[in-house]
Amino acid sequence: MERLIRSLLQELGEDPAREGLANTPARVASVFQYLTRGYHQDVEKLLNGALFEVDYDEMVIIKDIEVYSLCEHHLLPFFGKCHVGYLPSGKVIGLSKIPRLVDMFARRLQVQERLTQQIAETIQCQIAPQGVGVIIEAGHLCMMMRGVEKQNTKMITSAMLGRFREDPRSRMEFLDLVRT
Repeated sequence: MERLIRSLLQELGEDPAREGLANTPARVASVFQYLTRGYHQDVEKLLNGALFEVDYDEMVIIKDIEVYSLCEHHLLPFFGKCHVGYLPSGKVIGLSKIPRLVDMFARRLQVQERLTQQIAETIQCQIAPQGVGVIIEAGHLCMMMRGVEKQNTKMITSAMLGRFREDPRSRMEFLDLVRT
């Protein structure tokens, strides 16, 4: 990867050996390995058995989870907040595991739509709740720094499964609680 970054710097008209750029290929390679570490993570290992039997069937919401990802089209960051809710059906996920799950999928080259769906489907698969809702609100640097250059535009995506999709009252309760 360092060789490729060095070549990229040359193609841009830079001297990769100059003082400010001499260590850039190694730093960029390290950054990209960190920003895409989700490819090397596994859901089962990440959850590490933190699925608990409970007698609770009211809504569980974890909101304002910071999201940082890279747009797969331009390799530029997008970032914002993720809100996750589910209606348990006998099992819950350990609280810290939801943000870790969000990070695992976000730390890959992504489109926001797929990221939203992957989070919802994984929760559905792991604990079979009555319903799952995921909303991501994010700003995309590929839109802010280039192209249309709109600084204050946010993209909002949602994935609603089970009762969140089928029952308007459950959906509205989730949306209302996320807004507060």
